[in-house]
Amino acid sequence: MPFTVSRSLSKTTALAMAATLLLTSCTAVTNDESSPSATEPTTVLDANLPAELADYYTQSVKWEACGSTLECATVEVPLNYAKPDGERIELALNRRKAQNAQGNLLVNPGGPGGSGLTLVSQSATSMFTPELQRSYNLIGFDPRGVGESSPITCQSDAEKDDSRQSNLHAWDPADREQIVAEGKKYAQDCAQHTGELLGHVDTISAARDMDIIRALLGDRQLDYLGFSYGTFLGATYADLFPQRAGRLVLDGAMDPALSEEEVTLGQAKGFEDSIDAWLTDCLEYEDCPFSGTLDEAKTELQDFFSRLEGTPMTSSDGRQVPVVDFVTGFIVPLYDNSSWPLLRTAMQRAMNGDVDGILFFADLSNERTEEGKYLSNSMDAFTAINCLDRPMDASEAAMEKQAQRLSEASPTIGKYLAYGAIGCDTWSYEPTGKPANLSATGAGPILVVGTTGDPATPYAWAQSLAKQLDNARLLTFEGEGHTAYGRGSDCINEAVDNYLLEGTLPAEGTHC
Repeated sequence: MPFTVSRSLSKTTALAMAATLLLTSCTAVTNDESSPSATEPTTVLDANLPAELADYYTQSVKWEACGSTLECATVEVPLNYAKPDGERIELALNRRKAQNAQGNLLVNPGGPGGSGLTLVSQSATSMFTPELQRSYNLIGFDPRGVGESSPITCQSDAEKDDSRQSNLHAWDPADREQIVAEGKKYAQDCAQHTGELLGHVDTISAARDMDIIRALLGDRQLDYLGFSYGTFLGATYADLFPQRAGRLVLDGAMDPALSEEEVTLGQAKGFEDSIDAWLTDCLEYEDCPFSGTLDEAKTELQDFFSRLEGTPMTSSDGRQVPVVDFVTGFIVPLYDNSSWPLLRTAMQRAMNGDVDGILFFADLSNERTEEGKYLSNSMDAFTAINCLDRPMDASEAAMEKQAQRLSEASPTIGKYLAYGAIGCDTWSYEPTGKPANLSATGAGPILVVGTTGDPATPYAWAQSLAKQLDNARLLTFEGEGHTAYGRGSDCINEAVDNYLLEGTLPAEGTHC
């Protein structure tokens, strides 16, 4: 199963904290004629709206203060859109109001499983430009099953810790039977604690929820900024509701036409390239734990991972860190090249027997505190949503073939990405989605942003999505790391802001 991909300040802030921890112990020429989203409540329901959904689209929303700069609210949506008169679930929203707002901007950090509430409450001042903050009410929401929105619940914090410390290897047939058994137990726990919701956390349902949010905000069209998986969610929305799609920015694009196997293969290649770039940078410094040429340094890194397979490391708090959890921590700083020095320090210490720095990053990815509390259900939601969105082939022949391709594409970490289909093969609900092109025919211009050195959502995916969408413009960031907006490029920030605030697209072929 592919890596989770998201943007949130909780990670950005923690990376800054990690620095202390580790160091001390474009021209616009095309105009979009659409107007900014209206802030007046919609008084007439769309003629194509099913009557049975009218109650959801016209419900009253009570916003209440939930901090010095935020307001929060909950709204109801149907558990199952095929049975809208059945069970209802609640979605949690927050907003950071602008003084002179021209409209509302719905945001999503990715995942799947990332919290939009966290993005707005913790990331707004660092990720979004002052101009954007002054011009839009920033609206965060946790998609269904995520965080505070009728959350998926699977296992206790202690059980999560135990699972991460298990030193089982999916590529070893001797371990596979136990992995399947543990997968079945996990799926049963999720089904028991979550219930029917587990079968309705697919992306299409979440996109339909977004249209209810749009209407309740009083907007005739949805303005939206989505990162990573959030681009798939946004493109799905535009495909379902093209006439209601306003100004949509899809940054770090996913390709909806790819199978799970193709997604994982693309990420394997992307992270291998990022490892090469990081090692090349690392070798320029005296404190780099590797030496020689790039190929020699990669061999040292691969040998280190191989030793971990047989002998996991132990952290200062007594936790075992097997190779799979180590690799999880290792890749986190690769999402942002400004964090490469932190990875260099963490790896230097790890190769000298101190795994705490790498485990910090693994805990960051899993949103675990030092006290052992998991702050969100992001990893559970990630599994549940992916298992519904894409079918996976868990036959031995298919998984063996995929494992070989992954190892060839990424000699360093490819084997650790293989056999992910086991997790969905034991799942309690069959997939409801499948890979397909999304055209959003009839929607206004959509801005797709791709980063040439993005390991988690490779640049080729942004190129593909921009071609699939009927009316899209591709904006390219020449650089390393995951996504582009809010990561320090004035060229990217200005291009995105010009589109969102003025409706002005960057020139065709713009590179920053």
